[in-house]
Amino acid sequence: MPAFSKTIFHVDMDAFFVSVEELFDPSLKGKPVVVGGQRDERGVVSAASYAARKFGVHSAMPLRTAAKLCPQAIFVSGHPERYREYSAKAYGVLNTFSPQVEMASIDEAYLDMTGTERLHGPPLRAAHTLHTQMKAETELNCSIGIGASRLIAKVSSAKAKPNGVLWVVPGQEAKFLAPLDVRDIPGVGKVMEQNLHALGIHQVGDLAELKDDVLEERFGKWGLALAGKSRGEDAGGWFDTEVGEETGPKSISHEHTFNQDTANQEQLESTLMRLSEMVARRLREHGLHARTIQLKLRSKDFTTITRAHSLATATQLDTEVFEQIRILFRKSWKKGAEVRLLGVHVSSFEEGPGQGDLLDGERQQRWKQALAAADKLRDKYGESSVGLAGGMRGGFREKTHENPVGMPGKGPKKPLGG
Repeated sequence: MPAFSKTIFHVDMDAFFVSVEELFDPSLKGKPVVVGGQRDERGVVSAASYAARKFGVHSAMPLRTAAKLCPQAIFVSGHPERYREYSAKAYGVLNTFSPQVEMASIDEAYLDMTGTERLHGPPLRAAHTLHTQMKAETELNCSIGIGASRLIAKVSSAKAKPNGVLWVVPGQEAKFLAPLDVRDIPGVGKVMEQNLHALGIHQVGDLAELKDDVLEERFGKWGLALAGKSRGEDAGGWFDTEVGEETGPKSISHEHTFNQDTANQEQLESTLMRLSEMVARRLREHGLHARTIQLKLRSKDFTTITRAHSLATATQLDTEVFEQIRILFRKSWKKGAEVRLLGVHVSSFEEGPGQGDLLDGERQQRWKQALAAADKLRDKYGESSVGLAGGMRGGFREKTHENPVGMPGKGPKKPLGG
């Protein structure tokens, strides 16, 4: 065993959305359950119970496909406010074990447990204690992977599911990874998997046998990252920073797919207003202001266009985001054309507002105060509890996704110098 190595935990809540639903409706336990929408809707599966997974149902699968694979499944639209509540409970447990906690999503987190042995004991003992405490305080099961890197911890937690603990002892990373499918490496998707298979690389061990320069020549920087990952290193991708290091988002977006294509301008613009509210709420949560506003519009025939505009002054106000989105929409949409999907995307972030027109300062301040009050109501009563009047007409169910507003550990940044 190396003289010194880090100890990283990856804690993954088992079938989180389904498990939370079971707490409120125990009759769902043991049954095939799909969370994310109804069987006839256009959305995708957010989570599936283990009973549903036996039929091939998995997250990100179209709901209608899931219904065909598992006709007897119970479809639940989901309750994002409940998931935030239980994610916060889990986050509270994790913070009693390490001061360095990073929420990777609403249902998974990394903990740097290096140097905590005197307090919590060796890794396996600490993990079993965490396992027990999580169940006692949240009524939910979790799986815990332990390794000298975040990559190893994440891969091992997946292999520990459900409700297990797996420790890859330092020095054994290559041996652990070698027989695994290349798709088990975080960040390797379908396209990369196909590219690797074309080279005769099917297992991580095959990848590890290639020289770094060969992979770099073939795949560029991502090839070098793959080489490191095949050895169990935190090489690129999701693993560029230390656990718990504060990093803000590069962009924020929200989309909505209509259950039925529509050419109703009032409904379309109301939906864009609601999406603008959701995006601006995320901006305020992170203490950011966006300069670039982008519209995404997908037509009935799946033709997709994006249009962007950079503002003179960065903003985090719902009204200003929507004002620009509406301009982009009216320039891009032909009256009578049916729309399948709309999206609002913001980027080019700044940590403070730009230097705007001083005459607008008082008006902006009033909006900021009103929206701050609205955010507090949303924190308490849910995202749909309050909104701009125009957006209420385009109301739609909040999506069950991994990084919602109000996710624990992702609150506003402290002001500079504060």
